[in-house]
This record gives sequence, structure tokens and C-alpha cells, in this order.
Amino acid sequence: MVVIQPEEENKEAALQNLPKPRPTASTSKNHHQRHHHNKSSTNSERQRLRWQQHTQNDTQLIQGGVEQGNEAKLEGNRLFGNGQYEEALLQYELALQVAPQDVPSSVELRSICHFNRGVCFLKLGKYEDTIKECSKASELNPSYMKALVRRGEAHEKLEHFERLLLI
Repeated sequence: MVVIQPEEENKEAALQNLPKPRPTASTSKNHHQRHHHNKSSTNSERQRLRWQQHTQNDTQLIQGGVEQGNEAKLEGNRLFGNGQYEEALLQYELALQVAPQDVPSSVELRSICHFNRGVCFLKLGKYEDTIKECSKASELNPSYMKALVRRGEAHEKLEHFERLLLI
């Protein structure tokens, strides 16, 4: 019977005692590439984290703007209910300023604020302004029937009967 195992152990021990090879140009280059790859992946990870933080900050800013806009709108509604139309106009304008534009979550808020401004102008007898605000409301939300009705009322007050036919 032949025993191979001790010979294998001798080879393994001999390999461990060999001097380690010095880095050549090609092994040094491979080390540099591995190091560069690690550095590159670390940079891309940092960029990804920065982008994620910016996205999170943007989301928080948008949500904050929508929340502030809703608060201003509610204050405008309270003032409108008290017959304070000029003050209500200011609150609706504030809501429009803080609510982000071109963000789906704030389109409804912006449409309502334009409509509410239109109703304030209607109450104040400023019919041209009513038409402008109700038009903006219906541009943001084409199915907003109340805006079309109030705009029609303003046209009627101004005796723009030909325009009523186009509505």
C-alpha cells in the first residue's frame, strides 16, 4: 500500500517556506487596478448617498411646501367665512407661493387656491380678476366645474354674453 499523504504534507510545507515573489510591473498594475476599482466604487457609493440625501431633502421640501400651502388655504377659508375677502386673498396667494409648481401632489391645492381667489374677487366685484383666477384653476384642473361656473358668473356680470356661449 502506497501512502501519499505524507508526501503531500511535505510539498505543502515546502511551498510555505518559499520566499514570496516580489511585485512585478504586471502584479503592481493589477494591485493598482484593484485599489482604483475599490476607490471608484467608494466614490460611486458616496455619490449615490449624496443623491439619496438630495432626493430626500427635495421630498421633504415638497411635502413642507404642500403642508404650508394647505395651512394658508385653511386660514384663507376661515377669513373668507368671516367676510374678510382681502385678507383671504393674501392667504390664498401665500398658499400659491409656498406650494411647489409642477408637482402632482400640489396641483389640486393650487387649483383650489386660484378658484378661491376667484370667488373672493367675485365677492369684491372684481370680475376681470375672477375670470383670470378661475381660468387658472380650470387650466390646472380641466374638470373643475365650479371654476367654470364662477368664471361664467363673472362674464355675466360684465355682460360678456358672447363669451358665455363659448364656455
